[in-house]
Amino acid sequence: MIGSAAGPITHLLYLHGFRSSPRSAKAQFMAAWMRAFRPDVHWWCPQLPPSPKEAMALVFEQLASWPIERSAVVGSSLGGFYATVVAERTGCRAVLLNPAINPARDLAGHIGDLTSFHDPDDHFYFKPEYVTQLRVLTPRAITRPERYFAVMAKGDEVLDWREMTDRYPGVAIRLLEGSDHALSDFDADLPHVLRFLGLQD
Repeated sequence: MIGSAAGPITHLLYLHGFRSSPRSAKAQFMAAWMRAFRPDVHWWCPQLPPSPKEAMALVFEQLASWPIERSAVVGSSLGGFYATVVAERTGCRAVLLNPAINPARDLAGHIGDLTSFHDPDDHFYFKPEYVTQLRVLTPRAITRPERYFAVMAKGDEVLDWREMTDRYPGVAIRLLEGSDHALSDFDADLPHVLRFLGLQD
């Protein structure tokens, strides 16, 4: 498995999804595990700005000081799309959790004033140019599938699991028969994620 072959992870980035935040259940659960069992690993879960261009600028500015061969990214939904962008540009390892496949298409209907899932008082405006930014960011193809691991749910009520699996040929995929978009049973999936990353035997 690439996790052990490439050496142990020393830096781990978590990217949340659309309208989400570092307060998401998965991000909180994984952060708690890292604090308890792998405090030696540098964990970073930033609040991403609504602009995809600004979000990626924030991420790549931080990654510039990281040892990429010892770094990995975990991304959920839109964060999974961003994680793919990061992996394709840097060569780092990536874990995708119900990744968005075509966010430029899917989010075109969400232009306007929106709120964060975890703070209804947190308003932001999703601008038309953000759709263009997503289109520009979209990788043309998935290269080196061995550096990816994905958890995808057939029960995802937001994204089509068939489209997800088709986008990542050759990638090791944990395909769940049920579950949901939020991966509410993520506690059962985390050990698989950790093993891929070489953080747990």
